[in-house]
Amino acid sequence: MAAAALLRGAVPGRSGPAWQWRLRATPRRRLVHGLGRHGDDPTDGAAWACFPLGERSLLRVRGPDSAPFLLGLLTNELPLPGPADGATPPPARAGYAHFLNVQGRTLYDVLVYRPECDCSEVPTFLLECDRAVLGALQTHLGLYKIRRKVIVEPCPELCVWSVLPCTPVESYGAVLLREPAKRTTILARDPRTCCMGWRLLTQDKGLALVSGGQLGDLRDYHRHRYQHGVPEGIHDLPPGVALPLESNLAFMNGVSFSKGCYIGQELTARTHHMGVIRKRLFPVRLLGPLPAGGITPGSLVLTESGQAAGKYRAGQGDVGLALLRSEKIKGPLHIRTSESGRVALTASVPDWWPTAK
Repeated sequence: MAAAALLRGAVPGRSGPAWQWRLRATPRRRLVHGLGRHGDDPTDGAAWACFPLGERSLLRVRGPDSAPFLLGLLTNELPLPGPADGATPPPARAGYAHFLNVQGRTLYDVLVYRPECDCSEVPTFLLECDRAVLGALQTHLGLYKIRRKVIVEPCPELCVWSVLPCTPVESYGAVLLREPAKRTTILARDPRTCCMGWRLLTQDKGLALVSGGQLGDLRDYHRHRYQHGVPEGIHDLPPGVALPLESNLAFMNGVSFSKGCYIGQELTARTHHMGVIRKRLFPVRLLGPLPAGGITPGSLVLTESGQAAGKYRAGQGDVGLALLRSEKIKGPLHIRTSESGRVALTASVPDWWPTAK
């Protein structure tokens, strides 16, 4: 993709003949590290890699006013319940959104789940967030609750799992669970991009529920995220620092430009309608020997001539994310280390990003 195509702030569905968008195919990558004992064939007999995400936690928001309460704070619409067949409740759905501060910067990134429920039950939503900010998010919601009939409480009884296919993208249509899910189990496609597979919330051991599942190494999950350019949590999206559109929130189906007002909407909407986003969060690969302590978050990324191209955000090993000026990603880039060394860096454009025709 030409770097100039990324300077626009458009998202899929933007009107106008010059900005019609399509999604390219998801790359056909296999998970090849840590899906069993080291040295084993990671895909031998396994269709799915199951990752227990202990660094993710859940908040439950319930009450008659829960939907309008959350709509006034989130960048996106709430997930609607799936179609019911008349005999069973509608299946769970998930959505992606950010909570912003009044300056329009990201505070918390969340996946929002709407569990199965009967029409007579009190509306309930589950917010998946970084465990490190669970208390801060609960306090943030409490500040805006005022007189609304809403209860915000942790949901420690459910554990978060990510389920990724060990084989190419066709496996996304396969049946995941060994048996019909209980009401205490929530299974939903990851709303950010199809290459992130499924999210499973359960009281049971998630591995036992997934047909053809094999326990995955958490390092593989994060490496997979970084290779596909999917930020998650406070290290990738520092609270009060990251801007949502620079963090590709629109590409990840995390913002609605037609919903009602929410905290931080003004800057986000203005940036979108101006149509210019000069910096974006790109997946990067580090080349050559790395410092013993890794690359320091916030390190300057420089061009060959020494001009600033952006900043390294976070990563694992030789893969990570960097906030870079779109016009600079084609040329040679590097980071200067504290030992007066130099680490080369290459940026890429994920295949799942929208691209102009």
